[in-house]
Amino acid sequence: MSLTTWMAVAVFTVVFVLIATEWVNRVAAALGGAVVMLLIGATDAEHAFFSEHAGIDWNVIFLLLGMMLIVAVLKRTGIFEFIAIWAARKAHGRPYRLMVLLIVATGVLSPWLDNVTTVLLIVPVTISVCRRLGVPVVPYLIAEVMACNIGGAATLIGDPPNIMIGSRAGLSFNDFLLHMTPIVVVLMIVFVLMSRVMFRGAFCYDPERAASVMELRPRDAIKDTRLLVVSGVVITAVMACFVLHTALHLEPSVVAVSGGLLLLAASRISAGEVVKDVEWETLAFFAGLFVMVGAMVQTGIMGDLGEAAAKAADDNLLGTAMALVFGSAVPSAIVDNIPFVASVSPIVAEIVSSAGPEEAGMLWWAFALGADLGGNATIIASSANVVVVGIAEREGHHISFWQFSRYGLVVTAVTVTVAAVYVWLRYFALA
Repeated sequence: MSLTTWMAVAVFTVVFVLIATEWVNRVAAALGGAVVMLLIGATDAEHAFFSEHAGIDWNVIFLLLGMMLIVAVLKRTGIFEFIAIWAARKAHGRPYRLMVLLIVATGVLSPWLDNVTTVLLIVPVTISVCRRLGVPVVPYLIAEVMACNIGGAATLIGDPPNIMIGSRAGLSFNDFLLHMTPIVVVLMIVFVLMSRVMFRGAFCYDPERAASVMELRPRDAIKDTRLLVVSGVVITAVMACFVLHTALHLEPSVVAVSGGLLLLAASRISAGEVVKDVEWETLAFFAGLFVMVGAMVQTGIMGDLGEAAAKAADDNLLGTAMALVFGSAVPSAIVDNIPFVASVSPIVAEIVSSAGPEEAGMLWWAFALGADLGGNATIIASSANVVVVGIAEREGHHISFWQFSRYGLVVTAVTVTVAAVYVWLRYFALA
């Protein structure tokens, strides 16, 4: 490797340690690391900001911005309080029942929306209902975003890496439903059972608070009926465009920003007030992180990692499938799985080019499962994780790198292992 490559690895490692240890504010660490990557020549302005495959994924940034605008307007209707009271009453104030309800709701939404959109919509509800029941917020947020990452693996549009894999491999929406949805259902059941043990300290039942919540009427929480109706129309249109974006030839980022600006204009709320609720620190963190990971891709490190994982299995088809499951999960735990998949999918395409249609398919599914499920390991492994941590911080609930990873590494190890067993059973043992 060249000196620049070694320096890029060193910079990324230092920033990763700073984020993990929280010695430096994570936003400052990411932006500082991005600046150093530019200064040492690991990337340049064109590859970081302006090229077709720029380090900064502007589609993700503007998707986030648009959905943050929508959520900022929507919360002024009182709908999040409405849903929070409804959920608490449905769970009868029982904390574990509430967690299961929220996990299932997230798991149902995430295959049809992208992960970031799902957490932006459901996290405010979670914070509100936890406050009403007097239970700790952080375990519920961690459980939700992990359920979101698992659920998003079920469909072509549920997780950005799936969209890239589907495009590269020529896999359809129905292909994902047939091959990915069954294992995701199993993994969601496994995760619900794991949550009962992992988060048991959060299930403190308070009979008085539960009784007080049961007396509340969800309808009383609605503050602005007109705005709620307008928001519902705009959000329905946005969601429909998300699902049909390939047919409409509209990027999700364009849909989200258009919906956010339209709703802002129709809300009659001061733009200055709404903009205050945008998670600008989260957007800045993403920008810095994208530049750093883009630099790693530019120097060839990410491609080398993927190639090494594939070569480890040599010509053994089962070994190759297992190498893709576990070999894609590990790097996806360290860097955001979007740029990882973008850089490694050409290597996978080369590996499967000599295989038959069925063999090629099973290898792509193995790769998709590892990349998607690896997103649960650390805070920076998935875009949804970063968003949830940012919202929690803004609301006064700090989630440290190791607090998240303590659960994330266990969940990733278990789910990736179950996924590997699924690949073995479905495509080898029972084939």
